[in-house]
Amino acid sequence: TAQCRRCHDRRHASSRAAINSFPRECVQETAWGSISLMDAEKRLLANALLDFSNERFVLLSESCIPLHSFRAVYDYLIGSRHSFVEVYFQQTKQCQGRYSRRMAPAIRLPQWRKGSQWFELSRDLAIDVLADTKYYPLFRRHCRPSCYPDEHYLPTTVNMLHGARNANRTVTYVDWSKGGAHPAKYTAGNVTAAAIQGIRRRGWRNDRPCYYNQRPTSMCFLFARKFAPDTLGPLLNMSSAVMGY
Repeated sequence: TAQCRRCHDRRHASSRAAINSFPRECVQETAWGSISLMDAEKRLLANALLDFSNERFVLLSESCIPLHSFRAVYDYLIGSRHSFVEVYFQQTKQCQGRYSRRMAPAIRLPQWRKGSQWFELSRDLAIDVLADTKYYPLFRRHCRPSCYPDEHYLPTTVNMLHGARNANRTVTYVDWSKGGAHPAKYTAGNVTAAAIQGIRRRGWRNDRPCYYNQRPTSMCFLFARKFAPDTLGPLLNMSSAVMGY
């Protein structure tokens, strides 16, 4: 209908405006813990949004693996009414301690959040993230030198502005049981079918159930990291029987 066409045209127009508002150079120099990582992520989103058939956007690294088949992952994301950005607050040096009072009044301490940098966004939310010109400059100016914007920008702004559209969790599993600044790494020696099945069955924090479209589900994670290059052989050997691909 004409009304549907107008909605479709407006959506494409808003997409183009958001995409064109952010530079899309092919190469982005980055430094760990700096705003340059978020610059690179926004460039990735801008380029992915150029294809109007793309509806969901997942940030992964070369050390991530899928835990389920492509069809299972596709159905999970396309069927979700929410995006997946982890959001939480802790009265610790690694969370509260990174807040700068210079961000007030736009962002106050009670609004400050932290979360995994491994996110998944719907198309509409990705457009809104790219279109943000109010909060991103604050992070560029004040979230440094040891603030780690990629752990705070999306959790804070998504929670403030788009909380109802977010599941408040990540779909990428990471093992932090050993503590420290970096997660545990899986190598060929400890990648077994039992280990992968254990990750697939894991619940959310402290093995609590997670929620999918506001209902409890046992399928919390779609991806996992951090897997070393030497795990490729063992993973391929078990992929059909364990992960379904």
